Parts: sequence; C-alpha cells; structure tokens
Amino acid sequence: MRHAMWRLISIHYGERVMVHRAVLGLIAFVMLSGCNTQQSAFHPGGPHADRVETLSWVMFIGGGLIFLLVIVLTAIAMFVAPERRQWMTNRRFIIWLGIVFPVVTLTALLVYGFTVARHLVTPGSPALRIEVVGEMWWWRVHYLDAQGTPRLVSANEIRIPTGRPIEFVLKTEDVIHSFWVPSLAGKLDMIPGRTNVYRFAADRPGIYRGQCAEYCGDQHALMAFYVVAMESNDFEAWYAAQIQPAAEPVVTQLIQGKELFLQNGCGACHVVRGTPANGALGPDLTHVGSRLSIAAGTYPTNVGTLAGWISSSQHLKPGNLMPSFGNLQGEELRAIAAYLESLK
Repeated sequence: MRHAMWRLISIHYGERVMVHRAVLGLIAFVMLSGCNTQQSAFHPGGPHADRVETLSWVMFIGGGLIFLLVIVLTAIAMFVAPERRQWMTNRRFIIWLGIVFPVVTLTALLVYGFTVARHLVTPGSPALRIEVVGEMWWWRVHYLDAQGTPRLVSANEIRIPTGRPIEFVLKTEDVIHSFWVPSLAGKLDMIPGRTNVYRFAADRPGIYRGQCAEYCGDQHALMAFYVVAMESNDFEAWYAAQIQPAAEPVVTQLIQGKELFLQNGCGACHVVRGTPANGALGPDLTHVGSRLSIAAGTYPTNVGTLAGWISSSQHLKPGNLMPSFGNLQGEELRAIAAYLESLK
C-alpha cells in the first residue's frame, strides 16, 4: 500500500515537472521566435564587429594551420622509418622551423592583433554619449547632453542611430560587470571606482542582444540587454517621444492601475515622470511599455509577464532587490500591469 502511494506521488510529481518544463520551453520558444537577434561575434552589424570577426578568423586559421603542421611532423617522427626522417635532426631544420618560424609567425600575429586593437580604440567625435551603469542584475541607461548631464533615463535597452559613432561611458554601482554586444563590438569591463569609455557604431537597423560577460552573482546569466539600432530620423522621433513625461491614463482600468501602483509604494523605488513616483533605486518606468523586455532581457514585455513579475519577482529572478507583491489580487495585478504596459 505504502509503495503504491509513493509511486502515485512520484508519478504526479513527475507529471508536474514535465508540465513546468513544457511551459518554460514554450515561453523560451515564443521569446526566441519573436526575436530576430543574434548574439554572436560572427554576425557583425558594425565596423568594430567586422574587425573583430576578421581578427578571429585570422587567429583561428593561423592556429589551425600551425596545429596541423605540428601533428604532421609528430606523425612523421613517430611512424616513419628512422632513415627516412634523418632530415628532422638537421641543424638548419631545427633552427628554421623550431626558432625562426615561431618567432616570425607569432610576431606577425601579435602586430596584426595590436593594429586591429588600435583601430578599435581610435578616438573620434561621437554623435551621442550614453552612460551605462551595471547593477545587480540590470542596466541603468543615461542619455547624456553635451555637458554630460543625463537628459533621458532608461533601463535594459539602448537605442542608437545607425551609421554614427556612439560613445558608451561604462560604470558599475556594485561588483565588476562586463559590457558586451557581440554583433557590434568586443567586451569591456565595468570596474568599481573606474569609468571606461567605448566607441562603436551600427551599420544597419536591427536588434542586437548584449550580455554581461563577467560573472557578477546569482543572476549573472539573466543580465542581458538589447541594443536597437534605428535609422536617424526614426531615432530622433523616438528620442523626442521618450523625453516626454508618461501619458495620463484615460481608461478606467489604467486609472485604477496607476492608483494601485502609487498606493503600493512602487514609486519609492521607481520613477514614472509626470507622477509622484520618483524613486531612484530601481529602473525608470516612464516608458517601460515600449521596451522589448523586462528583468534585463529575461521576459518579453506584455501584460502577463509584467503581472507575473510584480507578484513573483523573487521566484522569477531570485535575489533581485524587488520584493514579490503576493498581497495583490488578480484584478489588481492586471490593472497595474496594464497601466505599465501602456507607458509607451
């Protein structure tokens, strides 16, 4: 009897695990199928990434040919009759292949690598300066004016015009992070107490996924972001709309959502410009509904994911600084989520 009972429990538990895995797999499939991004250095979308890709292939092919040569010589030394490999003990062979060839080859590769690196850091006149601050585990984004003062604040998503050099001012508020957009440029660390500067551009419009490339804690793997490259006219229109305060809701559900958002203390951590919410601890939510994702690239932005995040943030991304609001009822969650989704 006891054995049968445990068997039923294990079957039930196994079915629940399978269901959970299926749901997570479906969510991942929907997210990936709705996104045309490539997080790969071999899908370059800008001049910096082009140089990095070329450098990578030169190093791979050069290293592969040298490795093949070593394997061939090793096979000859091991399996060819001694009288037929006497030339390998020749002094001239040892000097040329054992000393001259490695020195010349490695020097050439080193000089080429330094030449490419110099082009990657050559200073220029940026069309736009963006400050990106790494936090555990999300990205604070400031669009700076000519004086270096933040004019527009966003989070977990960076929009840039195509064909124009962008200067990224990289900082961190806590531990070491690393800013990396493989399809646009190489990685650069964000070190506490230090400001690093990176310049690169996007050649064509598109959505490019970025990732923290330095282990920074429990949710390092879920610390992603998107760079959205837009035509210059589209970017200017987007920028002009983003600097405006949040639109005042007129639909009953959205009005209720705004009231609940303020009543539950969300404004103590988040900013929604044009409302009493003026917190500085968490991401700016003034136009959160226009972003591709929430929770630093973890979930697509829609009413369902927003409601799930509000009610169970600690289950969806354990250890983040936002508490789970399990006290809210379903209708209240939908209202707040609908209000936030409407902020575009």
